[in-house]
Amino acid sequence: MRSMEQEHSAGGIDFYNPEFYTNRELSWILFNHRVLNEARDKSTLLFERLKFLSITASNLDEFFMIRVASLRDMVHAKYQKPDIAGLTPGRQLELLSVAIHQLVELQYSTYNRSLVPKLKQNGLQVVGRHEDLTKKETVFVDKYFEENVYPVLTPMAVDSSRPFPLIRNKTLNIAALVRKKEIGEELEFATVQVPSVLSRVVELPADGKMRKVIFLEEIIERNMHKLFLNYDIVCAYPFRIMRNADLTIEEDEAADLLKEIEKQLKKRQWGEAIRLEVAAHCDRRLLRILEDELHIEEDNLYVIDGPLDLTVLMKMYGLEGFDHLKAAKYTPQPVPQLPPGCRIFDEIRKGDILLHHPYQTFAPVVEFIRQAAKDPEVLAIKQTLYRVSGNSPIIAALALAAENGKQVSVLVELKARFDEENNIVWARMLEKAGCHVIYGLVGLKTHSKITLVVRREEDGIRRYVHLGTGNYNDATAKLYTDIGLFTCSEAIGEDATAVFNMLSGYSEPLVWNKLSLAPLWLKNRFLYLIDREKKAAQAGRPARIIAKMNSLCDQDVIAALYGAAAAGVKIDLIVRGICCLKTGIKGVSENITVRSIVGNFLEHGRIFYFENDQNYEIYCGSADWMPRNLERRVEILFPVDRPELKERLLHILQSQLADNIKASVLKPDGTYTRASKRGRQAYCSQEVFCEEAMAEAKRMYREEEQMTRTFIPETGHGE
Repeated sequence: MRSMEQEHSAGGIDFYNPEFYTNRELSWILFNHRVLNEARDKSTLLFERLKFLSITASNLDEFFMIRVASLRDMVHAKYQKPDIAGLTPGRQLELLSVAIHQLVELQYSTYNRSLVPKLKQNGLQVVGRHEDLTKKETVFVDKYFEENVYPVLTPMAVDSSRPFPLIRNKTLNIAALVRKKEIGEELEFATVQVPSVLSRVVELPADGKMRKVIFLEEIIERNMHKLFLNYDIVCAYPFRIMRNADLTIEEDEAADLLKEIEKQLKKRQWGEAIRLEVAAHCDRRLLRILEDELHIEEDNLYVIDGPLDLTVLMKMYGLEGFDHLKAAKYTPQPVPQLPPGCRIFDEIRKGDILLHHPYQTFAPVVEFIRQAAKDPEVLAIKQTLYRVSGNSPIIAALALAAENGKQVSVLVELKARFDEENNIVWARMLEKAGCHVIYGLVGLKTHSKITLVVRREEDGIRRYVHLGTGNYNDATAKLYTDIGLFTCSEAIGEDATAVFNMLSGYSEPLVWNKLSLAPLWLKNRFLYLIDREKKAAQAGRPARIIAKMNSLCDQDVIAALYGAAAAGVKIDLIVRGICCLKTGIKGVSENITVRSIVGNFLEHGRIFYFENDQNYEIYCGSADWMPRNLERRVEILFPVDRPELKERLLHILQSQLADNIKASVLKPDGTYTRASKRGRQAYCSQEVFCEEAMAEAKRMYREEEQMTRTFIPETGHGE
């Protein structure tokens, strides 16, 4: 690595200097702050603000279970190697504890001081404490408890014969101190899990125009005495724990990967407790028991002034009758080149087709598989699956294809985090249907998104390929912004075949045509493209880089960007999440801008623009500029060559660079601020893309209507 470091230094500047980098985990906290800013933005519709606050809570849960857990594992193993910003795992945990406590405090300040009062102003009152219920409401709540909640609960006491129970990961529980009636002096510990099978948001009987809701844990807490009949309830408070959920899978030693992953999934429920959330004002005696039994240190204790687990706000978002406080639902528009009912293979033969989700519908991708499954001329279908929806039409189409006698090969990535169980189910179902299921390469996750359809035609065998930046998930395709490409390019078809041969166990070819693969040479390809722009700038020729991705934290790539920027290359980065690069460093990154867009849709597409001496090239792919993507995953980068499609992708990038509504800009001090609107018209790229897709669809329908009108007189059935 030293030779690469020397390569990326200039004028005595070491571009690998830790001072030039932001810690990955602290950068992620900044990203979650940007999501939280959407919940704090008064110009955002009220229920959308609830949704964004819920997302910050969900994000934080996953961050603890994986990233914080991983750092704790390093500390336990006495791993002292610093990260690219020069921080050891122990130091990272110290800084994160401060940053996360501040974030949580801001979450609940937003909820208590802004959202709850605003909800009440708009006709929805959240009853925070069961003590605040009216007499009429207490009658309803008690009856609701007895009829709906009591039969589901399992109260657990702790004494000499009953050890402290297993508290499952992420579950909401109520802990209590109880004392035996009449003769009891000693305090005993008891707990009950708030059942996830019941709605946590309970609406109370309407009283005038004001609607009221109360959380399920408050109903249970009010009725705790009914669960422990021979005891007095001294105190009761909700609590919640987060456990280490980072799976450790020894693939080389696992005889059956499916069984090994199933075994590891069970461990998620009883991994090391790494965070304890308790309600504010929790009795100190009760808190001490929880801390001792769960082995929680003070840094990992979060005292919450409000409802634990704010992901519950997504349930509140689903309440009916508040549509005026929610953003209008956007319907993904048809793709003009692939109108409903068309023969997709015929349309792809006319030329490459670009799809921009969710502005354009994901339906053609599903239809591509469906038509292939039924087409008698289709010989084989091969596809990689990383995450799919709960009732995936793509899975059904692949199973149908196998039943119809096609050769169907599917790579199901069992190690897709938090989708492992789902993917095991799909893998077994596909195997039963007769598909050949592959479980990827040992030690690597297969994150690429590619489908290959082999079809017999009059002039021989033709290969049709779909490449994407997002998963084959019809549900998330309505929420995530992604790029897809349909092509029957012979060069890409050959590469696609090589990809699947490599994944199924054969060696890859010596020469590839168009696709670049990780972990083979994709990183080197990016470094070459960045260096090409650097050399162009040094020679006084036009040089520019625009790159859009989810995260940027690969040190070699960042050092290369620093070197190019120092040579005069103008670099604009659109990075939604983690960004370890710093802007505004004199002589290093003054030519680099970084912006993050957080809006109604989750920015997920990866698009890379390189000026190439005014003969620009554009690539799309499945990989972010992160070590895991470039070195430890199977990823694909594909070029988009058709001129009109390149222009469209450049328009997407330029629109996002012009965004001054949902974009935040990274400042030299490491903070993000909203993009400036001064002297500029308000511009929201996501809204623009929606409007453009709808306008394009209208043009398509008008053209179809005109063709129909032209056709009618010729049949003799005119007016």
